[in-house]
Amino acid sequence: MNRLIPVIAAAAVAVAGGAYWMSSTQTATNTTAVTTLPAVSNVQQVSSEGAEASEIVEMVMGSDDAPITIIEYASFTCPHCATFHESVLKPLKADYVDTGKVKFIFRDVYFDRFGLWASMVARCGGQERFFGMADYLMETQSEWTRAGDPVAISDALRKAGRLAGLEDDTLQACLQDEDKAKALVAWFQENAAADDISSTPTLIINGEKHSNMSYKDLREILDAKL
Repeated sequence: MNRLIPVIAAAAVAVAGGAYWMSSTQTATNTTAVTTLPAVSNVQQVSSEGAEASEIVEMVMGSDDAPITIIEYASFTCPHCATFHESVLKPLKADYVDTGKVKFIFRDVYFDRFGLWASMVARCGGQERFFGMADYLMETQSEWTRAGDPVAISDALRKAGRLAGLEDDTLQACLQDEDKAKALVAWFQENAAADDISSTPTLIINGEKHSNMSYKDLREILDAKL
């Protein structure tokens, strides 16, 4: 279970206009393509520069009329989150979300710049592509997070976006959107503080906070509420 940096020290998860570089053996064209990806540092700049967390769209699946709402706090670089998405979220979707019993909301948590970049790629295709992209990024987490240096990781994330049908120009625009990155970090900070999130994955089930659990244990909680 990954532990969150305390919200009071939210400076540890932040966005500044950082640059990520190519090695000297790569082309000038490729260098330009990766020189403006947001970096993780100095989160204090987020609020001072007026990033609007309210601009961020909640990623939701399921009926608004569902009797149960689950909010998952997860990071794309959290191994426990990847396991949760495979062993818990997939059957949860089939048994409860698709049957109108659960409304499911995914909220990003940022431990590092790579998780932020992955979120920006997953959100690049909008609500209709997000959960498919999220599934892929969780399933291949051990591959793209270990692709190499930041350039290799950003290339692996672009590849994931292309597999989802996104064009290179669209992906680059999403990854270079520093205002969006700052808004995402501000949004994460507000949510984590409001729900007292200290680890991932964490579930908020009809307002009640729960730590990571098996699908069997989750079913018992849900069935008791139905």
